[in-house]
Amino acid sequence: MADKEMKFHKILVGVDDSHDAQLAFYYAVRYAAENDADLYIVSVLESDEMNVYQAFDDDYVHGERSQLEEHILNFKQQALDSGVKNVNTLIAEGDAGKTIVKEVIPRVKPDLLMIGSFDKPGISRRFGSQAAYMSKYAPCSVLVVR
Repeated sequence: MADKEMKFHKILVGVDDSHDAQLAFYYAVRYAAENDADLYIVSVLESDEMNVYQAFDDDYVHGERSQLEEHILNFKQQALDSGVKNVNTLIAEGDAGKTIVKEVIPRVKPDLLMIGSFDKPGISRRFGSQAAYMSKYAPCSVLVVR
């Protein structure tokens, strides 16, 4: 096994506006371009960050999703401009860590998940980060970028 070159062929990267997630995106793009790997970019619309009125307002949710779709298409274009040949995008809804592990990974079947290590401030920090959850439960290799 040591004689074989280990390469990942299908990379899934989770993106949001955090610095660490953007850094993970740049690592994923570079790896995919240099190794001719497929790149899947996922962003999760987190409904738990909306208040109850926003969650029940179809116009608000639709507007949030439209902004996210536009944002993820910008990531896709950056990847294409950087030389990645096969780039796919996905938008999911729910808790980011659980949604990526339980819904996105089984659908995409990546060899590698790249994520940022961004922790939310305050009480959610005490319950562990999304990165820690995905590192523990993802059925594929995980690279956490800081």
